[in-house]
Amino acid sequence: MEVAVYNKKAESVGKVELPDRVFGLPWNADLVHQVVTVGQANRRRVLAHTKGRGEVRGGGRKPWRQKGTGRARHGSIRSPLWKGGGVTFGPTKDRNFSKKINDKMRRKALYIALSRRLKDGAFKVIDEFASVSDKTKHAAAFLKHFSRGERGTFLLIPAAHQRDLYRATANLDNARVVAADSLNTEDVLAYTHILLEKNAIEILEKHYKL
Repeated sequence: MEVAVYNKKAESVGKVELPDRVFGLPWNADLVHQVVTVGQANRRRVLAHTKGRGEVRGGGRKPWRQKGTGRARHGSIRSPLWKGGGVTFGPTKDRNFSKKINDKMRRKALYIALSRRLKDGAFKVIDEFASVSDKTKHAAAFLKHFSRGERGTFLLIPAAHQRDLYRATANLDNARVVAADSLNTEDVLAYTHILLEKNAIEILEKHYKL
């Protein structure tokens, strides 16, 4: 598939061939959903934690003798029946939400997502990002050329880590930079516009080889 290549002013400066094995796969919602769900689960932090009766402070002494008081028998004031006692079957920090998925499934889902976004018209191939300076105002002007006056978010995919590009977009809440070898399916699906550096096409094809 042949697509246009743009410069930093969103002017067409040529064409490039996109490999069908990366950008020509049919949509598979089940696989993409599975991969995205695994990624979200692996980033999930365990925050909620309750203490059981063995963890709550105090309660080592029997509150009153077993028989003869006329009251119900109790062995600890930290029983779940008591105010301030332990919690029965509450959430704990020992929970593990992580999941596993095969690398081949993860890579194929990425290719499927790339194919879908290209079909949706979200992709633009850029000749190079090196021409964008490390100034935030220059990066904002660069993105404005591709937004065409519409509000949206941008995913910038350089071929390699570019310090100036990261610095230029660090304070822009509508842009994120992810190197081609660090890309994931969720990023590809989450942003309105995707700007892919021309040299990153070969990296996408080789680094995530099925």
